[in-house]
Amino acid sequence: MPLEIQLKKSIDAANSGTVTVELAGSLDTATAPELESQLAKVFEGKPTDLVFDLAGLKFVSSAGLRVFADSRKKLKESGGQAAFVNMQPQIQEVFEIIKALPGVAIFKSYAEMDEYLAARQARHKGK
Repeated sequence: MPLEIQLKKSIDAANSGTVTVELAGSLDTATAPELESQLAKVFEGKPTDLVFDLAGLKFVSSAGLRVFADSRKKLKESGGQAAFVNMQPQIQEVFEIIKALPGVAIFKSYAEMDEYLAARQARHKGK
């Protein structure tokens, strides 16, 4: 099964460094190199955060998990973060079973992620 990749840079000034990576299909040994190639271009733009929208992802292998882990590492080195939204049950189960990405923010929806981010940002208003 092929992998469809859509990259969307936020147009919201408050989140201008955020890039959403929408994935659909299968992220495996055959398709992971294409995602790595696309992400290399994204990292040239020095994003602050990546949001992986996994609503259409049907399968992920260890090769795909490695791409996620590498992306997380690159972002962490520059003070950014990777987040995952709209995980299908089978993908969620993979993350739960192997605990491949401890400490990564995983959300059920954009609304839940927005609520989390708003709460985090609210903590800094009084400082």
